Amino acid sequence: MEQSSLFDRIDSEPLASRMRPRSLDEFFGQEHLLGEGKILRKMIENDNISSMIFWGPPGVGKTTLAKIIAKKTKSEFITFSAVTAGIKEIKKVMEDAENNKKLGIKTIVFIDEIHRFNKAQQDAFLPFVEKGSITLIGATTENPSFEVNNALLSRCRVFVLKELSSDEIIKLLKRALTDKRGFGNEEIIISDDNLKIIANFSNGDARSALTTLDMLVINGETDSDGKIIINKETIEECLTKKTLLYDKNGEEHYNIISALHKSMRNSDPDAAVYWLSRMLEAGEDPIYIARRITRFASEDIGLADTNALNVAINVYHACHFIGVPECNVHLAEAVIYMSLAPKSNSCYMAYMAASDDAKKMLSEPVPLVIRNAPTKLMKELDYGKGYQYAHDTKEKLTNMECLPPSLKGKSYYLPSTQGNEIKFKERLDAIKKWKKDNYIVSNQIDK
Repeated sequence: MEQSSLFDRIDSEPLASRMRPRSLDEFFGQEHLLGEGKILRKMIENDNISSMIFWGPPGVGKTTLAKIIAKKTKSEFITFSAVTAGIKEIKKVMEDAENNKKLGIKTIVFIDEIHRFNKAQQDAFLPFVEKGSITLIGATTENPSFEVNNALLSRCRVFVLKELSSDEIIKLLKRALTDKRGFGNEEIIISDDNLKIIANFSNGDARSALTTLDMLVINGETDSDGKIIINKETIEECLTKKTLLYDKNGEEHYNIISALHKSMRNSDPDAAVYWLSRMLEAGEDPIYIARRITRFASEDIGLADTNALNVAINVYHACHFIGVPECNVHLAEAVIYMSLAPKSNSCYMAYMAASDDAKKMLSEPVPLVIRNAPTKLMKELDYGKGYQYAHDTKEKLTNMECLPPSLKGKSYYLPSTQGNEIKFKERLDAIKKWKKDNYIVSNQIDK
């Protein structure tokens, strides 16, 4: 007879593992993909899975979705690890998949952290995906456009998973407190305010939130009735006080990133560096900050300083390469540069104005003159008729109309006179004047 021990108990397994959703009904978040009637939900429920890649930050359910698919599908389901799988192992599994296909059995291959597979490993899957011998599911925290081979990526549908909201995390924590797989057999006393602190501390990462709750329950005070009490003091002991301060109201994460953004917009490098340091010292993910700076470079600077986006992207990559704490100086360089750069929101405003029209006029046809005509029939239907090739002209300009007729003459991009953008304004004014003059001339000639 085997002797049992404390470590044989089910609750010795990490809470995040115990609470992993077993079905779509238990899954939190990703309503844009898994809500009733949404495409990914229908694919999973109908066991009609095609090759796909789940892209999103840690702890949002990428691996969980794969496990749900594995449980529901009638296909052979195989999991690969980027760390342990070599070309030899991949080819062996692919041979088995080929044999299964001959027997009418489908094979789904799940690759967690597919961005860690090198080119040769990824290429080994390609012919089998092309032939339909396997259905590939990849999960990655990195942009698949950069980390997955183009040939493989083109054969997969990319589903973007988002960080969980604070409310979704709180619901997840409450389920863990009442579910028997979690702490349903215990009586845990914790306020909604303290649950909100945990939710905001997790930054949308369900696994991080559950791990934190697990740690808090282990370190909570037990009263005479056996109840486990988690109060503010318990949280302060388990989390750093700096991090607690950063998220103390549940809003500080957003307040401080807003303060950083608005300080840079207001050309205040001192305030920008201060808010940057507040975030980093509280444990904020530097990659998150780098992403926000990249957005700022186009939204608030744009063509006024075309090097701003280069700086932002370079700093983003530097943060990847060097990590914390060394990358703090790269981020400081970026926020100071953004603060001192000339400002223009013309690109942002141009897109927003065009977006409004696009939403209202989704059925506007592309003018015939700028349509491609690869077939004889299309040419007979006047596709491309009258097209003017700008490179054939002296000025590299034509007066050809490229907007739909209903939007003729509409202007979206209205450049400022800040920094380099004054050059773009002068160029645009000259183009518009040339088109106006030549439109008049061409009309007079036609008459």
